[in-house]
Amino acid sequence: MAQESIDKSLLQTFVPVNALSGDQLDWLLDQQEVCRYSSGDALFSLGDKDNTTIYLLSGKVELTDESGKTRTVSAGDTASWHPLEHAQPRRSTARALTEVSVVRFDSFRLDTILSWDQSAGYVILDINANSAYQNDREWMIRLLKSKLFHRVPPSNILEIFRRLKAHRHKQGDVIIRQGEAADCCYILKEGVCEVAISMGDNSPTPVAMLEEGQWFGEEALLSGKPRNATVTMATDGVLMKLERQDFDALLREPIINTMPAEDVLGAAEKGAWWLDVRTSDEFDQEHLVGATNMPLNVLRLKSRLLDPSKTYIAYCDTGRRSATAAFLLKNAGLDVIVLDGGLNANAANLNEYLTQA
Repeated sequence: MAQESIDKSLLQTFVPVNALSGDQLDWLLDQQEVCRYSSGDALFSLGDKDNTTIYLLSGKVELTDESGKTRTVSAGDTASWHPLEHAQPRRSTARALTEVSVVRFDSFRLDTILSWDQSAGYVILDINANSAYQNDREWMIRLLKSKLFHRVPPSNILEIFRRLKAHRHKQGDVIIRQGEAADCCYILKEGVCEVAISMGDNSPTPVAMLEEGQWFGEEALLSGKPRNATVTMATDGVLMKLERQDFDALLREPIINTMPAEDVLGAAEKGAWWLDVRTSDEFDQEHLVGATNMPLNVLRLKSRLLDPSKTYIAYCDTGRRSATAAFLLKNAGLDVIVLDGGLNANAANLNEYLTQA
């Protein structure tokens, strides 16, 4: 089995990857794992739990389910635009009928970036609509492209901006020192910073320049280790400071009502409505019987169409997008339950309720 890589244009043919913006596609390209198999090789087996989303790039694959029923998927077919046997545990064994290449992504990471990317539009709308951000919109929107935000629950993003405190600094001011304990992080709002690293007893060596809209100091907060570099103001400027306690709090998920499949099915029997927050392409491929499709990126705009007297069960692939949806709908006054682990983790319990296009 050999490894290679693919380009962005090919990545954009896959569902739901095709829903990502250009910046997030670039990030996802760095996460890819492309593998090549020989004829007869098994890509995965019935019952596997690998938390991996797999797309067929070339060749032909045979899928055999528990009953022995088989179907084939060929690269270029509409079926190959979707993940191969996406549910976990795997409901079939996949075997290469020819030379085959596939691209793999961590399912949770993919759903996380989808959740964040589709929520960012709401954040930008809020920033543009709030007159208090009139002089800050440019750097705030640029900051949203930072990979650090992939770690932040989308519902907490605006709260980060609210908790940032502005501090003016002069050229030459040392902001953080290598080896010190970390108690905060910064965003560069105005000016330029120099990053330098000391090796042994040698003088600090400049290694990078930071420009407006960039984070620094967050790595030590995430790792709990001392600062790994010294950052100095290269010009006069303004820094936005976020204290450790705020940073830690904003990385935590908001409290939502999450239930396992057994309890969710009980709620559905009592009248709760299924709400699929995946993209329309994903929904058309496979969804729960009776579900309404309301993709996350349009959810806030369409939430007025939902009945406030009803309880809704939000679901996606892993639970990431549905957790964000639940937060948005909760703020709109709706009662929402989230399917814990999403469809991927509940294939065994929900298989009989799934319908395929």
